[in-house]
Amino acid sequence: MQTLHRRASAWQLLLLLGMGIANTSLAAPAAPARGATPGHLRLINDLDRPQDGYCIDILGSGNYIRFDLPMTAHNCKPGLYADEAVVIDGQRIRFPAYDACATVAGLNSRALPGASVAARECGEKSPFMEADKLQRFTFHKDGRVELAGSNLCLTVGAESDSTFEKTHRWRTLFVERCEKAEPSRSRWRFVVPKQ
Repeated sequence: MQTLHRRASAWQLLLLLGMGIANTSLAAPAAPARGATPGHLRLINDLDRPQDGYCIDILGSGNYIRFDLPMTAHNCKPGLYADEAVVIDGQRIRFPAYDACATVAGLNSRALPGASVAARECGEKSPFMEADKLQRFTFHKDGRVELAGSNLCLTVGAESDSTFEKTHRWRTLFVERCEKAEPSRSRWRFVVPKQ
C-alpha cells in the first residue's frame, strides 16, 4: 500500500505545482488516464440526496486517503476529485489518481454477500490478497454492477449518516446477491460531471 501512497502523493504534488496551489489539504481534480475520461460511478436513484446523489468514494481526502478502510458511497462532490474519479478500464473500476481499483473483500478469489469494497492496487498479489478476480466487474445494461461471475452486485446501505461535514452524507458500500439487492440501491451509471 505504500506504493499507492507514494503514487498519490507524487501525483497530487505535480498537479498542485502545475496549478500553483499551495494548500495540499484539498482533494485534487483527477487527471485522465490512458485516454479515458474520468467520471463518477453514481447511483441512478439519488435516494435522500436529490441535489447530488451518491458516488463510490475512497474514504478520506487530500493527503489523508485511507486505502486500509472500506470504500463508501458518499454524496457526489461537485466537479471531479481524485477520491471519487474513476475510469471503467475493461472490467475494472479504476481510480486513475492512485492506480487503484475497486476490490471486493474475499478469499481464494471469491467473495460472499455483505463483503465490503476497498481501493487496492490494481492486480495486487500479496499474502491473503489475490486481487485480480475480485477487481473484475460485469456492467449490466440495467445498471447492475456485478462482481464478474459471482451473482454479487455492488450495493449501498439502506441508511445514510452525516460525515465530518454535516451537510454531506455517506452509506456503506458492499456486494449483495443481485436478485436480493434493492434496485434503488444497486443500479449505477457512469457520469462525467460538469466542471
